[in-house]
Amino acid sequence: MTGRPVSSIVFLLLDQFTLMSLASAVEPLRMANQLSGQELYRWHTASADGNPVWASDGVPITPDGSILSAPSADIVIVCGGVGIQATVTGELVKWLRGQARYSKRLGGICTGSWVLARAGLLDGYECSVHWEWLAAMQEAFPRVTLSTSLFTLDRDRLTSSGGTAPLDMMLHLIGRDHGHELAAAISDMFVYERIRNEQDHQRVPLKHMLGTQQPKLQDIVALMEANLEEPIDLDELAAYVALSRRQLERMFQKYLHCSPSRYYLRLRLIRARQLLKQTPISIVELAVLCGFVSTPHFSKCYREYFGVPPSDERSVMDSERSIVLKPVIRASPAPMPMNVMEQARGEATFASVKNLKP
Repeated sequence: MTGRPVSSIVFLLLDQFTLMSLASAVEPLRMANQLSGQELYRWHTASADGNPVWASDGVPITPDGSILSAPSADIVIVCGGVGIQATVTGELVKWLRGQARYSKRLGGICTGSWVLARAGLLDGYECSVHWEWLAAMQEAFPRVTLSTSLFTLDRDRLTSSGGTAPLDMMLHLIGRDHGHELAAAISDMFVYERIRNEQDHQRVPLKHMLGTQQPKLQDIVALMEANLEEPIDLDELAAYVALSRRQLERMFQKYLHCSPSRYYLRLRLIRARQLLKQTPISIVELAVLCGFVSTPHFSKCYREYFGVPPSDERSVMDSERSIVLKPVIRASPAPMPMNVMEQARGEATFASVKNLKP
């Protein structure tokens, strides 16, 4: 041991948090300790009351303790997932604000950014969140700058979208603290071909379908997505990418199997459904925000596309939010077989990276 200061992190687990995102954030820390042969990072898990919480895949997780018993840490990271709005309580908001007053660095992974924003701790900051929640956060928190980046580091706030994006964020932090060689070695251990950075953006579903092909089609869809409240005329869209309207229609039919107007309508309805499920915005306001000329027209289009009127879907969501999830309480957690650093010493790669940044 060289006497390097240990960075400590508390992961706050909320009900229905995404287990994959948590693992993507924690595993790089474990591997940093193993490869360096030093305890560079120490982590602690907490829930609001110390009781087990459900991950979004149905796995019950027993944390190390409650937020009130959590040790002092350099960074507090909120781990969100499904149904994030229902997990925000006055107690959590008060505790997080207290951490901010003590100048702690605060972070959120997956939908954890929502909780920080709800506590007023992202006002004036730029942040990342899973793309599915971008629209809802833009409406709910106008003082927060939303980014489509995989992760965002803005002063003392670090936020990441879901899936494997927390892995990139933590590798970036490790590289900044202890050098690129260690971060690269961790990436190799996880068979992770490239460490992505803040300039990498979340992929929208269209890009998954088309890859790097058809850049004009992607440009038009990006324009559509950015102009849902006031839809752009199809002739203007075609002119923007130097196509005729007929060429535009053929392109949509060939690659997206529908007309441009139908695709535009689909985008507006999908956003409307996200806002309907994730915000308390009235159906009248929703219709305006998503570019419909009247509420009856919106309701008709919504019912034809999703099979139910928006009023019925809102009623179902309200009833689901009233259900309180009860975590499984185990008498006592299984004992950890050995300290994680002691376990790391038995690995062949222990202390294999020596050239850490001073």
